[in-house]
Amino acid sequence: MNSTWTPVVINVDGSTISSALLRGLIDGDHPVVLLKGLLSDEIVAANRQVLLGLRNGARVTQYANGSLTLIGTFLVKYLEKLDEYFVEAKNADARTAAAGFYLPAHVREKLRRAFGMREFETAREPDGRCYASSNVRICANNIDTPLHNDNIKRDGAPYPIILAGLKHQLSCVVCVQGCEEGGELSIYRKPWEPADEIHKVPSGLGYDLAVVEGRPVYEFRPKTSDVYLLNPTNYHAVKKVTGADRITLGFFFGFFDDQLDRAVSWV
Repeated sequence: MNSTWTPVVINVDGSTISSALLRGLIDGDHPVVLLKGLLSDEIVAANRQVLLGLRNGARVTQYANGSLTLIGTFLVKYLEKLDEYFVEAKNADARTAAAGFYLPAHVREKLRRAFGMREFETAREPDGRCYASSNVRICANNIDTPLHNDNIKRDGAPYPIILAGLKHQLSCVVCVQGCEEGGELSIYRKPWEPADEIHKVPSGLGYDLAVVEGRPVYEFRPKTSDVYLLNPTNYHAVKKVTGADRITLGFFFGFFDDQLDRAVSWV
């Protein structure tokens, strides 16, 4: 961990959290905003039990240098077949809702209140098609997530989606189940830029570590019930997990202006 780039830890007590912390993530002033106490252990435990019942339905996407195991879907995989994405998004949210999984909406409302936002809703296209509200990532024993970044303004620019017009993108992650060893998030003080494409892993997920050489990095292992916010346009990775599955709920959220009081979310 680089001591010159440190997280902000908030013990949520019902008072409004300044949107300056979101601006700090956008500007790269701090790597992570860690929210302690935003969710009760009881709510996380109840939703974890639902997810364990859905575990067998998780989908695995294989890459040359790794794999992603998800309950749910993600937009970037479907950018060239958007109609299919919106159908899958609707079906994925219907499956989890039918099982009694209510955590995504609960987290959005908790964040809306905590930051004093006017709105925090799942994104919709003008024709009413709704984006997926969240997905659940499962990192099992001996699995890691390679170095990568997420940037919908870049990836979505060639396609007819409202998200390509966002001004800012952030990410929310809920630790539904922490692992025994490993599983640390590593986030680098290095946002993506076009010249970085020379470091893209051919036919793989993410980028070679040379792209972040010499850059400050912050590492931490989230604990069950932690909620953390980060700027996913910075390079980040998850170290290899040992023991129990590392299970996280995640979604991106963003803003179309600098007021930072009307958020939309998607995955």
